[in-house]
Amino acid sequence: MQASCRFVLTILTLCLCACATRPGPTTVRFATFNAAMGLQTAGDLQSRLQSGDDPALMALAAILQRTRPDVVLLNEFDHQQGFDNAAALIANYLKHSQHGDAVIDYPWAYQATVNTGVNSLLDLDKNGITGEPGDAWGYGVFPGQYGMLVLSRYPIEYDQVRSFRLFRWRDMPGALKPRQADGAAFYSPRAWRVLRLSSKNHLDLPLSLNGSTVHFLVSHPTPPVFDGPEDRNGRRNHDEIRLWADYVSGSGDYLLDDSGVRGGLQIGARFVIAGDQNSDPLDGDSLERSISRLLDNQHVNASCLPASSGGAEAARLQGGVNARHRGNPALDTSDFSDRTTGNLRLDYVLPSRNLETVQCGVFWPAAGEPGHDLIQHSDHRLVWLDVRLPAGAN
Repeated sequence: MQASCRFVLTILTLCLCACATRPGPTTVRFATFNAAMGLQTAGDLQSRLQSGDDPALMALAAILQRTRPDVVLLNEFDHQQGFDNAAALIANYLKHSQHGDAVIDYPWAYQATVNTGVNSLLDLDKNGITGEPGDAWGYGVFPGQYGMLVLSRYPIEYDQVRSFRLFRWRDMPGALKPRQADGAAFYSPRAWRVLRLSSKNHLDLPLSLNGSTVHFLVSHPTPPVFDGPEDRNGRRNHDEIRLWADYVSGSGDYLLDDSGVRGGLQIGARFVIAGDQNSDPLDGDSLERSISRLLDNQHVNASCLPASSGGAEAARLQGGVNARHRGNPALDTSDFSDRTTGNLRLDYVLPSRNLETVQCGVFWPAAGEPGHDLIQHSDHRLVWLDVRLPAGAN
């Protein structure tokens, strides 16, 4: 009898140990935030990062400490070659409590090389002068302006990262080639042959999450404005968004990454698309249905609609153009002039269909709510979304 009891206890102990070591479902918070740290002077962000007391960076750190994303893309975060932005941001801001919130750390980071400010040696804006910001592969005063930084609490598979920074616009089948009012091509044949599609970069960053690989697909398409009747920026914005739509849906065989590898993501792979897409589904100046290529994509789960009380309040108080908008102001993620553009939904975190969404939101506190004082340093708001990965996913 004692031997039988010992046997049963041994089996129970082994079962309990197995249960204790088997990973359960993991909830991961992804976020994107246009931090508006695209400054006008090269090296300015480096100085502010090193100081530890810059008000805008302190507010950024406070927002991250409050929302606590596990993986976050920062758009408009200048990239300076040879300087580790991530290490400085973490050491001097994120590891210091800003408003009484717990500090936060990100062991993995990716500082993206971008096209902004890189001289094309061509007159891309056709004003008769070369070497100006509008002649860079992506608009910028200096290389790295309006850069991208990814911070992650989970391992980034660095050797598997794919970059499409060098991909040529003309190589996209059916590219929306800008044309002048008379139908003539806006760009010269020489410029069109070499013009890059990505205004910053399009990056596929594989993350190791709970035994599963999730591809973090990040970008920051050009605003669809600051051009002429040829709508070169609106058309580029559309095709930059289309790149990810093709990449995840089996239509990206034409894509060639910067390492010479062709093709898109394997159907069934898990992914999260993130970034300031500069396209609202109902309002603003982007080409009709630009962002719908993602929102209506059969491989994308756009069911969770991030919202805030602050967005609705801002549209109501500011009025102007906002009163004529068709979209739900609670979904807005940017705060622009009520005389011209109004507030728009531009920033997105969009998971694949095979990822379960738990909840989502926009960090835009209304007046009187905690954190309202933190949002003044950017005209965009942080968007976050939680996904649940099943145990033992692969």
